[in-house]
Amino acid sequence: MKKIYVIGAGVEGQEGFSRRALDIIGQAHVLFGRARLLSLFPDFPGEKIDIDQDFSEVVNRLKTCEGPAVVLASGDPLFFGIGRQLLRNFREDELEFVPNVSSVQYAFAKLGLPWDDAVFLSCKGHEPEDVADRIIASDKVALLTDARNTPAVIAREMLERGHEGYAAYLCENLGTPQERIVRTDVAGLPAEPAAPLNVLVLVKQYEALAEASRPVLGIADEAFSAIKKQITREEVRAVTLAKLRLCQDMVLWDIGAGSGSVSIEADRLMPDGRVYAIEQNEQYQRFIRENLRKFHSRHVTVVEGEAPGCLERLPDPDRVFIGGSGGSLWAILSVVDQRLAAGGRIVVNAITLDTLAAASEFLENAGYRVEVTSVNIARTRPATDYKMFEAFNPVFVLVADKE
Repeated sequence: MKKIYVIGAGVEGQEGFSRRALDIIGQAHVLFGRARLLSLFPDFPGEKIDIDQDFSEVVNRLKTCEGPAVVLASGDPLFFGIGRQLLRNFREDELEFVPNVSSVQYAFAKLGLPWDDAVFLSCKGHEPEDVADRIIASDKVALLTDARNTPAVIAREMLERGHEGYAAYLCENLGTPQERIVRTDVAGLPAEPAAPLNVLVLVKQYEALAEASRPVLGIADEAFSAIKKQITREEVRAVTLAKLRLCQDMVLWDIGAGSGSVSIEADRLMPDGRVYAIEQNEQYQRFIRENLRKFHSRHVTVVEGEAPGCLERLPDPDRVFIGGSGGSLWAILSVVDQRLAAGGRIVVNAITLDTLAAASEFLENAGYRVEVTSVNIARTRPATDYKMFEAFNPVFVLVADKE
């Protein structure tokens, strides 16, 4: 059976190849690779084919060429490399991979940083905000940027969200005479012109210490920027989040997000999830953004607009929390009912009996299984001589399951 050898080139030119890799290349009839890699073998006697073309043509040539074939790749072919594409077109037993030192390994070695605890990302085919989501969720990241998602673009996205607490290492043209390593921070990255071939390493600094001291659940009401009494109180928030039954990778709509307190705590409970904080009031929107920066929320997106009109551009939800409806409760529930995933759950916090009755009527008629919990909170007054309780208005937590 004919073998296709996929051999990684190191960052040091031909000196980076092992003796075995050079022997395989010496016996090959056809050598595939980008022009830069093919130039490492000027005396190769067989045919050279530049793979910087339609990949289907490369696959056809590999399938029809006679004798051993070698595909040259950069670093480790299975690390954001051509290996993944080849495995989609050939059986595993037709391919043999010979890895080399990747640019990311080389970058960490030059920086003198351990890399076994790093998260590795490629910007190719991703939006800047999605890349920033992954960075913010990690303490140490190695990022392969591209022409669209440059280091400056990624840095500006992070700065806009208030996540500037990372040391930044811009590693350019590694292993070449033009090699350059810039040590800065996120705020300094936009001012640094970056070469097309670069690895960006980001290491979280002071934010990590701040995050470690914050609770996963049960943030005090006073910690949030909000209009007095216009916040889901801590105890009600805990019950609400318990009733939502969040899993780590769900999509949550928080309709009428107010201060964003539910979104922020939900974000901490869903490390791989996405939260959409929907709010039409401009003053509340400012509070939400301020709180997101303060608590370094990772996967919360603020949606400015009035529900249900602004919901159409969002991905379908697994969970929906309605803390405020602006008088459009039935219209919102109608859209939610159409979009909610099978087995999904809606939680509505109602302060008035009118809201409770309207939500119950709609959801029961729509075939949901409905349960209501009355949450009555009373707290002691800390600044008084006698321990007296101050009662808050009851909140009705309605839970509806889509069966």
